[in-house]
Amino acid sequence: MKEYQSLSHTRWDCKYQVVFIPKRRKKQIFGALKRHPGEIFHELAGHKESKIVEGHLMGDHVHRCISIPPKYAVSNVVGYIKGKSAIQIARQFGGRQRNFTGENFWARGYFVSTVGLDEAMVRAYIRHQEQEDERIDQMKLGL
Repeated sequence: MKEYQSLSHTRWDCKYQVVFIPKRRKKQIFGALKRHPGEIFHELAGHKESKIVEGHLMGDHVHRCISIPPKYAVSNVVGYIKGKSAIQIARQFGGRQRNFTGENFWARGYFVSTVGLDEAMVRAYIRHQEQEDERIDQMKLGL
């Protein structure tokens, strides 16, 4: 039986696959940055009573499966995570401690899809995205 979460008058299981990219698809997530955004995302999701169920940082984009309570709009939670993480990344790695908004790190939009009952498939896709991209690249080389 599936584990549902509860609010005062609601039983829910709302999970979303979210993908967003750094501005101009720069490969900024590699290197020293690779470990830190995951920790930042988990902390920020907790501020909105949300939970990151699965996630993977690619070189030029971020995949996340996020459980968001129905009392929050998905756009509010994703906007909050992107905005606050950009500020924290800029402060930690940009060398500026104050008066920095971080507006130049993430691109403006994002992709979102509801997970539904095929959660295991979506989580496996997120987990193995890098291998899948490599496999597709190898198939293109054979043309």
